[in-house]
Amino acid sequence: MKLTVVGGGSTYTPELVDGFARLRDTLPVEELVLVDPAADRLDLVGGLARRIFARQGHAGRIVTTSDLDAAVDGADAVLLQLRVGGQAARERDETWPLECGCVGQETTGAGGLAKALRTVPVVLDIADRVRRANPDAWIIDFTNPVGIVTRALLRAGHRAVGLCNVAIGLQRKFAALLGVAPADVHLDHVGLNHLTWETGVRLGGPEAEDVLPRLLAEHGDTVAADLRLPRPLLDRLGVVPSYYLRYYYAHDEVVDELRTKPSRAAEVAEMERQLLQMYGDPALDEKPALLARRGGAYYSEAAVDLAAALLGGSGSPYQVVNTYNRGTLPFLPDDAVIEVPAAVGPKGAAPLPVAAVDPLYAGLMANVTAYEDLALDAALRGGRERVFRALLAHPLVGQYAYAERLTDRLVAHNREHLAWA
Repeated sequence: MKLTVVGGGSTYTPELVDGFARLRDTLPVEELVLVDPAADRLDLVGGLARRIFARQGHAGRIVTTSDLDAAVDGADAVLLQLRVGGQAARERDETWPLECGCVGQETTGAGGLAKALRTVPVVLDIADRVRRANPDAWIIDFTNPVGIVTRALLRAGHRAVGLCNVAIGLQRKFAALLGVAPADVHLDHVGLNHLTWETGVRLGGPEAEDVLPRLLAEHGDTVAADLRLPRPLLDRLGVVPSYYLRYYYAHDEVVDELRTKPSRAAEVAEMERQLLQMYGDPALDEKPALLARRGGAYYSEAAVDLAAALLGGSGSPYQVVNTYNRGTLPFLPDDAVIEVPAAVGPKGAAPLPVAAVDPLYAGLMANVTAYEDLALDAALRGGRERVFRALLAHPLVGQYAYAERLTDRLVAHNREHLAWA
């Protein structure tokens, strides 16, 4: 089995490699190819990757290259974890929206739109090259904004599934609080990528008893603190929103915070500097503890599980993924990309039935889905007016004066990545 990681020079990659090494019985990788245009980073990450495999006794071969076509040739699955424009672009995404009084964040709001505009054309070019190399290859997208990128891939006819680590992170946290194994926790997870709610927590499977009320009663303070939302709000909602909902439920509070502290991009850039220095140490043969602060927790377990299921291995049959709605949520179009538990196998991902969704959440999902329609149109066809329409539709913007100013700033900060600008 050959797997290719596009963006293999990312500091995330040792987390992924560690998962491949530990879970080799689930996903028997014979060749792992890390492809990245940044040769200096790739050398450091590739060296550590080989040492991790050696330490854990994995017999697979690790190849590093900057040649994308060679990297994807014959690959059974291709994982996308790229960042167009690097951390410098992320820094801008997190700062210029604040000038207009809007949240500065790399995956949602105006910053998320900027990232989508930079990313979608690049990902579609990569996917076309994957399809030419092997029409049967699966594409697993971890590149943000996952919902929009996955929708672009599916609309273009690619064999693609989107992946996010929010669900597996909450599954692990809930398991620890309840004193059970993570595999015993099944989430009633519903929404769009980075716009999700846990409406049930079941021990033993999709049909088991819902213990979410008990979880909130006994551990609500801990859950609320992790989400940085007030405990009374969780009690009133009776569900657990993802931490990205804080951008919506406490927008102005978050904007005030972001204006008074260093950006997350600046923090990550410093972590990356330290991590790359560590990766260059020939004595290091395991992922360093600092990597846990970089983000992407449990990404490796989720990626291995998904790839194994898609490739006919022993991956879990039910996983939370991003895929076409296909009537699962009747208030959204069939071709909306939703994030829900799905049955996953060699034919792809089929969403499991979802209970009726409270209008409090359904309305916001519908609003953001409409924004994603417009965002994808802007990413595919370009043009200032399409950017403005997408921003005006986003619930974190929504006012024409903000949308005008944000459009100007988005275009100004991203000209080098926008063919039409």
